[in-house]
Formats: sequence, C-alpha cells, structure tokens
Amino acid sequence: MTKPAEITRRAKSNLAFAFMCVPQERRPDLNVFYAFCRVVDDIADDTSRPPEEKRIALQNWMQAIEREDHPKNSLEAQVVDMRKRHSIEPSLLQEIIRGCESDLSPQRFETWEDLQQYSYRVASTVGLILLPLFGASEEARDYSISLGHCLQLTNIIRDVGEDLENGLRIYLPLADLHQFQYTENDLAERVYDERFLSLMNFEADRAERIFEETASFLPPSDRKALRAAEVMRKIYYSLLRQMRHDKFRVFDKRYRISTLRKFGIMVRQCIR
Repeated sequence: MTKPAEITRRAKSNLAFAFMCVPQERRPDLNVFYAFCRVVDDIADDTSRPPEEKRIALQNWMQAIEREDHPKNSLEAQVVDMRKRHSIEPSLLQEIIRGCESDLSPQRFETWEDLQQYSYRVASTVGLILLPLFGASEEARDYSISLGHCLQLTNIIRDVGEDLENGLRIYLPLADLHQFQYTENDLAERVYDERFLSLMNFEADRAERIFEETASFLPPSDRKALRAAEVMRKIYYSLLRQMRHDKFRVFDKRYRISTLRKFGIMVRQCIR
C-alpha cells in the first residue's frame, strides 16, 4: 500500500497544502489521517465498483477503527496507533465513514438543518480530529465544527455540476430550490438563469455568514496551533468570492485558487 506521506503529496488538495504550516514533527500523523480520509472517500467515489462492494469495504474500515490487533494492512495499523496516541474517539473516525457511505446512493436534503447533519459527518468531524493533531485545545471545538460547515458548503457550491455527473447527487437543500422556484429537473438540465443565480447567491450569503462566525470562534490561545486551519478558511473564502465574482459558472468550469495565491495566504498567516 502507498505510504501516507505519498498519498498526501499526490493529492494536491487544499488541506494537504495547509499542512505546510504545521511543524515537521506533527506531519506524520497528519499524513496518516489524510490518507485515511482519502482512502475511504475514494472507495465511495469509485465508479468501477458496485455499491454493495463499496459498502463492504467501508464496513471493513468501520471495524478496523476499533480493532487493536491483526490489522489487515499498514495504514489500518497506523490509523489505530494515531487514534490511541491522541485519544481520538473511534466514533469520530466512524462518522467520516458513515458520511462516505451515505454517498453510495443518491440523496436529497430537505432543509439546511438536514444538510448540516451530513456536513458534520464529512467535514466537522475532520476538524475535531485535527485539533489534537495540530496541538490545539478543546476550546476550539466550536471553531472546528463551524469551519467544517463553511468549507463543505463552499465545496457544494463549487461542485454542483460535478455532483450531477456523479450519480445525480444534489446537496443543495430542496427548500432553498423551492424558495427560488428552481426545480431538481432545472438543476439536472443545468438551467442557468436568474433563479439559479439567486439560489447560488443565497447559498454564498449563508456560507459567508458561517465564515465570519467561524473566525469569531477561534480561541486566541490556539491561533498558532490552528494556522493550517486558518489557511484553509482563507483559501476557501477566497474561492467563494471568486465564484461569486464570476457569477457561479459551476456548470461550465471547476474553480480553483492558484498555487501562487495559496502560497500568499499561507505566508501571511504564518508570519502573523
């Protein structure tokens, strides 16, 4: 199996990029955790495997999280070791797996509150697990939970078109679609009109409010430990603003923040 550090290096994700702000001695555990997230997410997204086979693979990981002997591979062993050394509750890692498992079949979220439950599983739990890995305190729990929500909502806005191609997934709350008289069928047919723009601006407004709230939750004593998390917050906030400025052309393009711009964000954060 590929080593965790190699999985992280190849990913070129915003989270992996933010790890550059973290002291060298903390990176091995971060790489193990990132590799775990990457592996279970890839299982769920693998279009070449039938849903039941993917479900079994995810259930195997559910069991592996609690198993303390006879790991099936080196990554399992490293994840369990990381969990035990940092006193991470198995249920947090299992919530991430449940979130991936819920993606195996098309799903809909009636309200923002419903979507928040999903967002907690796939994003906020990641932040909670990262707290001890970053060396932050439990006082930053609200910050981590809120950060997960704003990052995930930004991802959902960015990936509207891509999610339609991947099993007709629709993560936008149906109540929000109804509010702007924009239907699931309109979304499936990629109708780009004033209703869609109003819907996207509504979701972006919500995300911006959560970004602002997240910043207010950051404990002053954890600012240094959570530099990488703050880099993530600022990269994604920049991404959100880029999409809004471009009028949410999410059916036609995938938005990214340039590496140069990300480096600028990281440098400014690290010298504060």
